[in-house]
Amino acid sequence: MKSGRLACSRCLRPDSTCICRWVTPTLTDTDVLILQHPLEVTQAKGSARLLHLSLPGSRLVTGELFDPPKLQALLQSDQRVNVLLYPGDDEQQAHSAPMPADPRQIRLVVLDGTWRKSRKMLHLNPALHELPRLALHAPPPSQYLIRKAHHPDQLSTLEATCLALQQLQPEPADRFAPLLAAFAGFVASQTR
Repeated sequence: MKSGRLACSRCLRPDSTCICRWVTPTLTDTDVLILQHPLEVTQAKGSARLLHLSLPGSRLVTGELFDPPKLQALLQSDQRVNVLLYPGDDEQQAHSAPMPADPRQIRLVVLDGTWRKSRKMLHLNPALHELPRLALHAPPPSQYLIRKAHHPDQLSTLEATCLALQQLQPEPADRFAPLLAAFAGFVASQTR
């Protein structure tokens, strides 16, 4: 962030682009850990900060190559089963432990970055590569029109996380609708 510009103490963005009006507190039974690539921190179009501020109890940690003991501490902070929100291959899924039915026993680990950056984060951090994965079932086209996507099902961090949480805890069906509506407002404000 450039010096001399006043920044919001909550969302850390310049006051002129503060996103706090879009923060929509949304309770979830699943713990959420967002690992954000350093180049995403100052990305004005990024959705991870809005997601983090909207999910009470979520954690947002920045890095590309995480110190292995620190990453293990993040992943083993309680008795939850860590699940990486990331597409996996069939062989990897076959060797994964079954996912708990109770969403309160799950920690959803989310990588925030472009596909290229998230693949690098996965490659550089073997502990992440070993986690069981959660892939999204038939995601709708992204509403994240302010960033380039190569495929319609490439979603923002916020959209993907909301869909994953909905898969893990399907009731009530519209639990994440207010947050997704706020995100649509954020996207619309960015296009102006």
